[in-house]
Amino acid sequence: MRGSLGQQASEYQLQLGFLSVNHPTKVGTLTPAFLRIAFCFSFLLFTPPILAKTLRVMSYNIHVGVGMDKKLDLPRIAAVINGQRADLVGLQEVDRGVERTGRIDEIAELANLTHMDYAFAFNLKYQGGQYGVAILSRYPIRSTDHRLYLNTREAERRGFIRAEVNIDGRVVNFATTHLDYQYEDGRVFEAEQLLAGLKDVKGPLIVVGDFNDVPTGGAYKLMNEQFADARIESGASDQGLSYPADKPVKRIDYILSRRTDRFRSKKAWTVNTLASDHVPVVADLEIK
Repeated sequence: MRGSLGQQASEYQLQLGFLSVNHPTKVGTLTPAFLRIAFCFSFLLFTPPILAKTLRVMSYNIHVGVGMDKKLDLPRIAAVINGQRADLVGLQEVDRGVERTGRIDEIAELANLTHMDYAFAFNLKYQGGQYGVAILSRYPIRSTDHRLYLNTREAERRGFIRAEVNIDGRVVNFATTHLDYQYEDGRVFEAEQLLAGLKDVKGPLIVVGDFNDVPTGGAYKLMNEQFADARIESGASDQGLSYPADKPVKRIDYILSRRTDRFRSKKAWTVNTLASDHVPVVADLEIK
């Protein structure tokens, strides 16, 4: 009875087209081809495309929040940053708990006013608090690295901070620094230490800061060997003068991107403001 039912079922399946006696499947040829097609389809479906991303980057020496009118006004500094809709901001001359600025935690206050993530690195202790450089980021900061420079003659201790920032699943390195304002050999020495501290950094790298050096200076030339100047690369027509804020005559603040990374400077400009003794420099950098 079982054999008869099985035979009837097979005949019924043949009639419906579920079985074929004339064209057996060739497993050795069709299966690999099918798997290749399925793999390619899955790869295209589930692998997100790496699209170009434009980041608005700013470097701003905030003079501890004191403007050309000699008034401490952090909301004014925050308004400048917000007005430019910056994604990554490198700040120099930032106080934290220092007597002269009312013991305010300036970077925490600016982060609150701009709704950005932040990182701070103090280069020296001053008036019961800390003084140094900082980063604001629209994107989450994953980790930071702070290095202090050895110096030659200048009494003020300086350094840099680097942050790894998670930008839509891609890690971008962003660093800011503030170099010796008195001696060119001191600036060159610090720039050498900066480059040494960044040489093993993996992934796209942007460096901004107050280099206290004009484009003909030794520290700028040293950096320019490995890093592209955003203002020059963008073809900006202005001179990019950033100091002093009321009548800028010197270009000493820069946005730089590592030449071996896939950056393109789309636009660069300075912001006309008296909120500090420097004006901020801004650039739109496209990362591919």
